[in-house]
Amino acid sequence: MKRILTGDRPTGKLHLGHYVGSISNRVRLQDEYECFFIIADLHTLTTQPQKENIEVLAENAREMVYDYLACGIDPAKSTVYLQSAVIETYELNLLFEMLVTVPRLQRLPSLKDMARNANLAEMPFGLLGYPILQSADILVPRAHLVPVGKDNEAHVELTREIARRFNYLYGEVFPIPDVLVGDVPTLVGTDGSAKMSKSLGNAILLSDDSRTVEKKVDSMYTDPNRVRADIPGTVDGNPVFIYHDVFNTNKAEVEDLKTRYRAGKVGDVEVKQKLTVALNAFLDPIRERRAGFEARKGFVDEVIYDGTMRTREEARATVVAAKKAMGLTGVWNRISRKAEDARKKRAKEPES
Repeated sequence: MKRILTGDRPTGKLHLGHYVGSISNRVRLQDEYECFFIIADLHTLTTQPQKENIEVLAENAREMVYDYLACGIDPAKSTVYLQSAVIETYELNLLFEMLVTVPRLQRLPSLKDMARNANLAEMPFGLLGYPILQSADILVPRAHLVPVGKDNEAHVELTREIARRFNYLYGEVFPIPDVLVGDVPTLVGTDGSAKMSKSLGNAILLSDDSRTVEKKVDSMYTDPNRVRADIPGTVDGNPVFIYHDVFNTNKAEVEDLKTRYRAGKVGDVEVKQKLTVALNAFLDPIRERRAGFEARKGFVDEVIYDGTMRTREEARATVVAAKKAMGLTGVWNRISRKAEDARKKRAKEPES
């Protein structure tokens, strides 16, 4: 069976953008692929290396995995693991660093965006190498498919280049992974000015209660030129209608709202109220499943532990195969044999 690798940085609870960008695909594909879902805690160090940020990673990981489970990821079918506990990831990352140039990394626009969003005056070496570490993540379990959001598509292309170059130089070890972008590759935030992000304060969390959802929808950006309900409004690019298209299963209602909005015959209040109803209908089953998993004390830790131990086995096999193909295993074997032979020879020599 072919494999999937994807995951998220453990910054806490997930939001609607995570769901439409990748999680929905993960849930759908876990019956067709052998799935590995990474809790990418090492990646948080690229922009948040402070000790206080590291100390909350375990709790953030739990919160994130609760959302995974609540959305339908089944630990009996899928492997959820902690990146930093798989030491072979560090080895593979180092080997791949030798196959990529600095100018190639500097052409990735997402790195500049990440540095700017983190208010970094200069780019740390770790952030520049972030896509190489992602490549190691993808190729540790030798994944064939990577479901990601639109902003990580270029990183998967780099992984494909690394896999090709490694196989060309040393022999066929790695598959060339394909990328799968979600049906809604980037979900705009409630402010209408950027993609959904907790750090920007424009996110609706998968675990938000119904009242919180209502408040966030009430404050959503709409058409800034529409100061009264009787003024024809713009639907295209309007965040409220983007959300209706994605989450409102009553398509006839959505089309009616759009028609009346364009004609100036419906106010933002009604449009938002119906969006609130649609979002809460979507989130209710997720909230209910999350509460059920939260009531099972220690269960989420067992999921992470068992998944990590399984991934370690796969990772060891991958690194052994990579080092053997490169000839690095032979270097150590030759030296160790010489050392053993020398010791045996000395042991046989008579004492002077």
